[in-house]
Amino acid sequence: MSASPWRRLARSETANGYLMVSPTLIYAVLMLAAPLVTILAYSFFKDGYLEVIHEFTLSNYAEAWSDPIFRAILFRSVLVSALVTAVTVLMAFPIAYFISFNVPAATKSRWLFLITIPFWTSYLIRVFQWKVILGYNGVINSVLTGLGIVDQPLQMLNTIGAIAITLAHAYAPFAILPIFVSLEKIDRSLLEAGQDLGESRLMTFWRVTLPLAMPGVIGAVMIVFIPTIGDYVTPVIIGGGKLPMVANMIQMDMLKIDNKPLGSAVAVSAMVVVAAISLLFLFLNRRFLRGPK
Repeated sequence: MSASPWRRLARSETANGYLMVSPTLIYAVLMLAAPLVTILAYSFFKDGYLEVIHEFTLSNYAEAWSDPIFRAILFRSVLVSALVTAVTVLMAFPIAYFISFNVPAATKSRWLFLITIPFWTSYLIRVFQWKVILGYNGVINSVLTGLGIVDQPLQMLNTIGAIAITLAHAYAPFAILPIFVSLEKIDRSLLEAGQDLGESRLMTFWRVTLPLAMPGVIGAVMIVFIPTIGDYVTPVIIGGGKLPMVANMIQMDMLKIDNKPLGSAVAVSAMVVVAAISLLFLFLNRRFLRGPK
């Protein structure tokens, strides 16, 4: 007597695989997909007095994109995130390259362990540490005035540069690790073959090492760019609230103004912009790796 289809399905590897991932899938749906769907739905509702009117409308998107303040804040968020991403990746690549190619295999784990030390403290504490370092009477100004390099302390807080430095330090480990993994996967014999064919070390790096490490670089760019564009804490503490980013505007619409549909429309618009920029970068990167035909 043949087994029923349900029993065959229960014994199959596919069913066992789905059973193993089901807790994670349920968690992802409840904690990630459900809030996103809620935000998307709210962006098409109308705002009433102390309530949300469940009637379809596109006025929230029209109001958001017609607001010059929103466009300016969104542009600033993209600019700051791009600056942070560039600085972080440019700093992370030499560190990952040094650990991969110059550090003995027996001690690489120790170096990676040191890189993860900043994760031992809260992100909020690290941001406050940079406020102390960059403050008017902070560490840097105390050293500069003590050495007589400047007569008056420099105003470093409440600037885009201060926000970018703080975010670059916070997300540096996220950029180092994926680049290191890609560099570790490179077959060292390819580098030796390039030098045997007469290529210099610089050209070997440009033609062999960098293209093979690009998957890690792409991962680092995405890991840094996407969360920094929506960072809320750093613009408030380091920027003093004078240089708000898109997350601060969403918080203001949602809580202070109590206009949840407009805040949802701003959030969805920001996500669409981030997705478009990310896809554009991936497309350009594929063209770069493919090279001229």
